Amino acid sequence: MIEKMDAEKALELVKNGATILLLDVPQYSLIGIDTQMFSSGPVFKGIKMIPPGVHFLYYSSSNREGNEFSAVLGLFIDAKPSEVIIRKWDNKEERLLKIPEEEEERYIEAVKRLEFDRQLGPYTLDQYGEWNRLSNYITKSTIDRLEPLGGEITIACENDNSANIPKTSVERALDEQLKVSKFSRSLEKSQRKGCYYTPIPRIIKQKGLTGPELTKLNLDKSQLLETMLVKEYKGAEDSMLAELQFSFIAFVMGQSLEAFLQWKLLVSLLLGCTEAPLNTRSQFFTKFIKVTYYQLKYGFQKELKNTSAPERGVLALLDESWLSADSFLHHLCKDFFSLVLEASVVNGDLLTWTRKLKDLLEDTLGWDFNKNSPMDGMYFEEDDEFAPVVEMLDEFSEASS
Repeated sequence: MIEKMDAEKALELVKNGATILLLDVPQYSLIGIDTQMFSSGPVFKGIKMIPPGVHFLYYSSSNREGNEFSAVLGLFIDAKPSEVIIRKWDNKEERLLKIPEEEEERYIEAVKRLEFDRQLGPYTLDQYGEWNRLSNYITKSTIDRLEPLGGEITIACENDNSANIPKTSVERALDEQLKVSKFSRSLEKSQRKGCYYTPIPRIIKQKGLTGPELTKLNLDKSQLLETMLVKEYKGAEDSMLAELQFSFIAFVMGQSLEAFLQWKLLVSLLLGCTEAPLNTRSQFFTKFIKVTYYQLKYGFQKELKNTSAPERGVLALLDESWLSADSFLHHLCKDFFSLVLEASVVNGDLLTWTRKLKDLLEDTLGWDFNKNSPMDGMYFEEDDEFAPVVEMLDEFSEASS
């Protein structure tokens, strides 16, 4: 806490850290940055001492009684040292907007003179390590590539493309729950769309192959992974991990169902590989499992501890779609754990982090990966969540041939 901090050190952090100045925010609004949440009181005007780098700012306004909240709006920012980011609440738009440049300069100087210092909440530096583990692959280029027009992420303005992705009944219910809000009507009229996520086929369909050959190709997604890394990510493995982190943060903190579906597709693709983890991409899969470990660790803590009103919809999805023994996560993790833990030769770091992830799921959720799952050996109808759905683009078919 800043009260316990040496005054000279605190002043240095205030001057060198970034500041987010928020003007005219309605009282009782929830303002979040990274893993931290603030509630706006009569004097609250933003956050100070923010470490330079990538952050996620998100907020939800309240009615006058403080018991109903709007759909969450969030945006990624790349904060520079000593930068002052200013947003002002617009009652007509019901969201935070930029202010004119001439006003901006005046407020920036006032912040630098510490005129707002007592009205700014300090960024809790003790929590920065946790945030860094959730976002360490995200860069400004990641944000520029994936963020929606205008930068704001909100379920009220998401692409209709997610409607084409098969969803569980829980996911469909959450979709409706998050979109029903008296605050989101003006946003629904907007022409803004969702994020520009990388399209990920759920199954490979390639001409000229026999049935057994196609089955083998789809049982091991390594070839699809290689194609995507070259074609979509220009060979940069970390860019795929950055999108995995971006989508997770946009889902858990920004309440974006579109983001959850993208996170799920990426996880399903990577956990569906058998050749790549053991041979061609062992170091990449070590990083992937490490990222997933910290994501789930945070998500489970959040599910257990956080009960703030605007996040209950997301927690319902965490509870029902992630945590049940017949979830997609249990199904995929069981196969992946068997692959790595039973391999005769395996990368030592990959083995270590796979064991850590397995222990986390078993200790937190009580999952037993030694028992047969309700999904083992199950025949899937065409509309089941894990049934093959052909969404293969021609360009991937050509690249795979």
